Amino acid sequence: MKRLLDNARTFRHRIAPESETFRRFATGQKPGTLFITCSDSRVIPALITGAVPGEVFELRNAGNIVPPYRPGLPSGEAATIEYAVDVLKVRDIVVCGHSHCGAVGALAAAQDLSALPSVARWVEVARPALAPLLGVPPEDPSLAAHVQCHVVAQLETVRNYPTVRAAVLDGRLRLHGWYYRVDTAEVLELDELKGEFHRN
Repeated sequence: MKRLLDNARTFRHRIAPESETFRRFATGQKPGTLFITCSDSRVIPALITGAVPGEVFELRNAGNIVPPYRPGLPSGEAATIEYAVDVLKVRDIVVCGHSHCGAVGALAAAQDLSALPSVARWVEVARPALAPLLGVPPEDPSLAAHVQCHVVAQLETVRNYPTVRAAVLDGRLRLHGWYYRVDTAEVLELDELKGEFHRN
């Protein structure tokens, strides 16, 4: 913790406080992409994408789960998506799942989460989409098939948000599905027409 705190205290000196980039942040932000991914400490959007400050708007939670849109029900995910699309006018949304994911792994292995009731209730949101792959413990520890299926499902959930659907129909928003391997740093992108993840 001390190293993190020391770095935080010296951050403004290390980034050149006179930088025009940081001065502009006082007037607002204009990120081009909403990046939806897991809270996992091995997944760092700016590191993976090479994004600079102000370029990516992030939505992170356990398992990069997007709950279905429910009008009138408070949701941090719904609020973030709505703000990104309607206020920030992002042009792209990426849903990025990752290998060796604890949330997806818990569902895949039918783990007993009774000692973690909040986690148990949260990951249940993702169970229906993974149903075809559940019941048989995965042989692949990276959970590639499970996570990729999960990404496709979450992307479809995002697509069904009214604000997203309208922006896609207007041609001002594109959706992307990514699969990131934490052990190789490889990124695969979803080809929605083929229903496959591939390297570019």
